[in-house]
Amino acid sequence: MPERKPQSDHQLRHQLHEIIFEADTSAGKLFDVLLILSIVISVIVVMLDSVAALNIQYGRLFFFLEWFFTIIFTAEYVLRLSCIGRPAKYAKSFYGIVDLLSILPSYVSLLLPAGKFFLVIRILRLLRVFRVLKLVQYVGESNYLQRALWASRRKIAVFLLSVLLLMVIFGSVMYIVEGAENGFTSIPRSIYWAVVTMTTVGYGDISPQTSFGQAIASLVMILGYGIIAIPTGIVTAELTFRQNLSTQVCPECSAEGHDLDAKHCKFCGADLHLH
Repeated sequence: MPERKPQSDHQLRHQLHEIIFEADTSAGKLFDVLLILSIVISVIVVMLDSVAALNIQYGRLFFFLEWFFTIIFTAEYVLRLSCIGRPAKYAKSFYGIVDLLSILPSYVSLLLPAGKFFLVIRILRLLRVFRVLKLVQYVGESNYLQRALWASRRKIAVFLLSVLLLMVIFGSVMYIVEGAENGFTSIPRSIYWAVVTMTTVGYGDISPQTSFGQAIASLVMILGYGIIAIPTGIVTAELTFRQNLSTQVCPECSAEGHDLDAKHCKFCGADLHLH
């Protein structure tokens, strides 16, 4: 009996890894879709909670939902670390850091109430949708404008989502830095400011008054000029190389980007199909 326990633990760990990390299996897809829905709802809750009128009426409900999702994401983070061969490597990866940052603000808010609004960082976790939809497989190429537009639709979608993420993050930061006294009365209104500033429209109805806020605004303006040119570059670039990649996640180091016929991880050498 004692000899079978390690094997049983190994099988359980492998099953958890397939569900949590893999997008090729039906269970993995379902897990990622439910996770993404949870992330979207939790971010919406945080944003609505920043609206004074809604906070007064539904504050207790928002508080309950915030901690409900925090507990779920904490359990998910622990499971991710427990079913990976090298948990420290995952913890230091991009997704590992984002996962940790998505739950820390709730615990920090017990000491610093304003810290809970940094929970909008959770929206970065939506980047996993690209793995679920296997968008990593597509690197479009084209010789004609029509084909270029069609082939680049996924890259443009990734670009637009990235811009949206930046606007949500900058808007949330400005809400905390400037506050209601300077016109940033809620996170949605602050996001509106970020959209207006990043697109270089500049209505001027809301503007930062503090030195730190003005420094952030300057950064957003500079980013805005750089971002404008990206869609043009995506569409007009003539791509001559197409590489198909698998969504397989290494069970040891959690690395992605392997070839479709790869049997071992090109980063750590682990068996990708170890059962």
